[in-house]
Amino acid sequence: MSDTSREQQEASRARMVEFWREYDAMEARLSRPLTERMLDLAGVSWRMHVLDVACGRGEPAVPAAHRVGPEGRVLGIDLVDGVLELARQRARREGLENITFQVGDAEALQVEARTFDVATLRWGLMYMRTPERALASIHRALKPGGTLVIASWAEPARVPWASLARRILERYREVPPLPRADEPGVFRHADPAGLETALARNGFSVKASEELEVPIVEAHDASDVVTWIRQLGGPVVKLVGELPEPQQRAWEAELLAELESRRTGDKVTLGGVTRLTLGTALAVDSCEVR
Repeated sequence: MSDTSREQQEASRARMVEFWREYDAMEARLSRPLTERMLDLAGVSWRMHVLDVACGRGEPAVPAAHRVGPEGRVLGIDLVDGVLELARQRARREGLENITFQVGDAEALQVEARTFDVATLRWGLMYMRTPERALASIHRALKPGGTLVIASWAEPARVPWASLARRILERYREVPPLPRADEPGVFRHADPAGLETALARNGFSVKASEELEVPIVEAHDASDVVTWIRQLGGPVVKLVGELPEPQQRAWEAELLAELESRRTGDKVTLGGVTRLTLGTALAVDSCEVR
């Protein structure tokens, strides 16, 4: 990696940390039903050892630590130490001593084999370079019969937090196609068949799949949701910034109108449909783990 690329990556990570420093509490509150459902599906309970991969700011690692109690253990892994520090701060605020966070690559986990009862992976697998390596690495970390719960997003039409701004932008300019299913991106596992095939190829038996509508941002004023979209950044926001100023204002006006149409009471909410996939780790001699 060149010095320029490294600097850009570090700058991007710094912006991400600041974004989540501002919005973490809101997103954690809104998505708490998803976290609890993930832990329910996995059967997380007292004394268990839980591995949360791509844990970010500590979801669902921190709630898991409350469930397993002082005799249990939770390890959260993420690539970005800045967001892990937010998770550490939260764990300290909640008085948890049974949880550890460390920087690590999900595709080559540095953990003891057959150590964990449960692994969770919330909205992270889709961004990885080679998800199957991550699945194989998680399989090695789990005890035979251990469970893995993955949260991924459904197709774009049902995930407006990631597609609404883009759909409106298409009225003003040509927009590059979404990443393919074999490329990192929000909708990488929108087709459940692809994820289930990857799980089967890497030592997991798929036991259940279900969907849940999850809000991730809310505000009294739709303009605050637009601010959230702009601060979140990404290719669409960059493309909007390249439009002439009058078209940028028109794009924002249409986006505000769309958001207002979603108002319920005094709140404007944006989110999407998440798919939860539950897998069980098969014994090594009964599968071909890549």
